[in-house]
Amino acid sequence: MERHGDRLTLYLDGCLHDIHEAEDAMIEAFARLIASRPDIRDGGFRAYLYKTARRLALRLLARRRARQTFSLDELTEEPEGRELVEQTVQAAESGRILRACMAELRPDCREALFLVYFEGLSHAETAAVMGKREKQVADFVYRGKNALRKRLEQEGISHAHE
Repeated sequence: MERHGDRLTLYLDGCLHDIHEAEDAMIEAFARLIASRPDIRDGGFRAYLYKTARRLALRLLARRRARQTFSLDELTEEPEGRELVEQTVQAAESGRILRACMAELRPDCREALFLVYFEGLSHAETAAVMGKREKQVADFVYRGKNALRKRLEQEGISHAHE
């Protein structure tokens, strides 16, 4: 662990994007090697260790994706009498996709869209907040809407033009 632990943790952090999970996976990889005592050829220990760690990381990522896909526990409010649960779940999923697509936009465009559409500020107010000219804000909003529309359509949201 002293020889390979830090580098393996950094490798796993690159896969998992969570240093704490990476540390846990590194420890588990070593524990699995100790428990299974595999017959490793000379010079093959490091490759075997990284292969074990990679499998652990892939399992963790799959579990993470499974948890993000759908959960009734995440529904905080009861649907109205006529509203179907499927519609509520679909709206929550659309919101998640929108947030993910917004995160991929250029920072100026993302901030302008957020201030104008989510916070309800005018272009002049947004310009004051961002320290930009009103024309720049209009350009950020225009570019951001176009980029967001394309990205949402790639994600399968066909009513992105509304």
